[in-house]
Amino acid sequence: FFIQKKRKESQKPVHGPIAAEVQPKNPLYASYIESHVSQSTWKAFVVECSEDYNYLFREVRQKRKIPINIILVPNGRLEPMTRMYSDQKYSVLKQEHGFIEYLDETFTAIDPIMQALISKHNIDKVLVGGDAVQESLDRKDLENFICAKENGSSKQSACFFYTHRNSSHRYTYSVSRYNGTIGLNTMGISPARVLQSGIDPREKEQLTQTINDARETIERLTPELNNLKDENEKLLSQGKPISLRIKDAKRIKSDYASYKMKLKNQREKVEDAEEVANKDNGREKSKRIAQIKKLIQLSIKSGEDAAKAHSEMMKTLRVLTGVKMSEHGLSECLRKLTDKLSEAQAASAELLNRYKQAEADYNEKKENLRKLLAKAQEIAPREQWHERLDEDDMPSTIEDVDDAMDDAESKVSSITDNPHVMKQYEERKKKIEVLQEKLDTEGGEKDLKKKQLETKRTKWESALQNIVNLVNGKFSTYMKEVGCAGEIRLYTGGNNESRENEETENLKYDFKDWGVEIMVKFREASTLQVLSAQTHSGGERSVSTIMYLMGLQNLMSSPFRCVDEINQGLDERNERLVFKRIVNNSTIPVEEGATPNDHCGQYFLITPKLLPNLEGMENEEITVLFVFSGPYNFDNCLDWNVDKFIADKKRILSQRTEVDNGNSRGKKRRSQ
Repeated sequence: FFIQKKRKESQKPVHGPIAAEVQPKNPLYASYIESHVSQSTWKAFVVECSEDYNYLFREVRQKRKIPINIILVPNGRLEPMTRMYSDQKYSVLKQEHGFIEYLDETFTAIDPIMQALISKHNIDKVLVGGDAVQESLDRKDLENFICAKENGSSKQSACFFYTHRNSSHRYTYSVSRYNGTIGLNTMGISPARVLQSGIDPREKEQLTQTINDARETIERLTPELNNLKDENEKLLSQGKPISLRIKDAKRIKSDYASYKMKLKNQREKVEDAEEVANKDNGREKSKRIAQIKKLIQLSIKSGEDAAKAHSEMMKTLRVLTGVKMSEHGLSECLRKLTDKLSEAQAASAELLNRYKQAEADYNEKKENLRKLLAKAQEIAPREQWHERLDEDDMPSTIEDVDDAMDDAESKVSSITDNPHVMKQYEERKKKIEVLQEKLDTEGGEKDLKKKQLETKRTKWESALQNIVNLVNGKFSTYMKEVGCAGEIRLYTGGNNESRENEETENLKYDFKDWGVEIMVKFREASTLQVLSAQTHSGGERSVSTIMYLMGLQNLMSSPFRCVDEINQGLDERNERLVFKRIVNNSTIPVEEGATPNDHCGQYFLITPKLLPNLEGMENEEITVLFVFSGPYNFDNCLDWNVDKFIADKKRILSQRTEVDNGNSRGKKRRSQ
């Protein structure tokens, strides 16, 4: 109401709401336009300058708090349209695929309204078609034709409407940003509500008057009609015997005509038989015999040709069997060589670990030697004792040092001025020797335990690394199948980083920090990154997770495995590839002579929906279970009758075929 009141105060015309400015050509086109354009746009107003835009925004939205949508079309000018398809391709779409026109041609509107709808919803790029579009979708590969760019560089998105058998549909094709595949979204079209045709008040008044007049006429004629009905019933009761006699006469006449026609046919057959019997059949008989001989010769020749073809086929089959056996042998040889390579890699990894252990022992002893040298330097600095060590009276051998120590002990023993001091000295000396011996013993046990732990850790880490390598090989192969890259790594909590002291050396035994890193790459220009929710989308995490589980599946025995809606975050291409991988890994046949644990186990894939025509569904090892929990199911499972369901389906299909044939014959008669 405010906008209607203030239209004269605006600098340029204000149009809208848009729904009131659009006039569709017919109700069907109205439903197309309404389903393509959002509800917020239908309620929007169109202005032609920024001053009017700011005025409406300030007065209506900010001051009066009324949610209003405003679209700015500078100067109300309709920009020149660039069609999505060239004239040549558009002509092919109309002539061969059943399209009629663009969506912007199905209604009339002033230029500002038309420009607003084009800028917001691209109605100038949407096609409208008829019944022939469905046939083109089924038989003429319309999807690839309409989505192909005319320069042949890549694919393009497309959208169109059509009606088939009184049912309207919208098809939208979108191109994936990641792999360029085409995704399809279909939607049924409901009758228009916003754009449905209104009723003129004058026309409504005229119709009301017509109804009242009709009611008066009915009331006036009702008594006369009742009298006529009574008379009609009397006449019908009187005419029943006459009708019965007429029916009998018609039946007798029909029987007479039928018998007359049968008699005529029998007479014609008798005349034909007499004419054939009177002819000379000798020449005809010879001709027939010659034809039979010729057919026999042709049959014999065909049999000989078939025998030759069968012999050639058997030879080819033997050659093919040999090739298949050779291929199987080569595959088995490749598998054995692969196993040997894996064992050699494991042995190499173990040797590398032993080398690292020896290097670590060497560095440890070198460090101990450095500490002892530093301690000796601290007790007897080389700068202070250099001159004293060079004197002639210094002992030069170990024996001389022992003799000097014995002399010093003798001198100490000769001191008897303070016996109490000597006693304390001897006690402390013995105590120091006991503690030193205990310290040496404890240090030796510590080193022994440490070496034992290192040996066990090395063996365990080597076996664990071999398992990670096997999973990594399978995971990399599976990720390559979907056009991506992946790698599995063993994370040892920073064990591979440089160590500077004993405290950081103990970090390699802190196994709670160990784990498995899943490295993935989904784009050509990127690098391998750790799989995480912050970096990768839900679909990328789903693909990586299921491929990692597939890599682990054959390394462990389990009665069954179960995943829930693993395919819901995937696009169509990745979902098909993931399903194919699940089928291949879960239907591996058990080899002859295998143990009870040598099996791939059952695999339960729980999902609300699957794509049509999935590769692998024809496998006999796959069972599809439907869980029905809706309001229209059977009260008892025994009510489900498969034979009755098939019979009803055949009956419906036959009725539909008869209706289609009747329609086609009617069209032919009309065309004639």
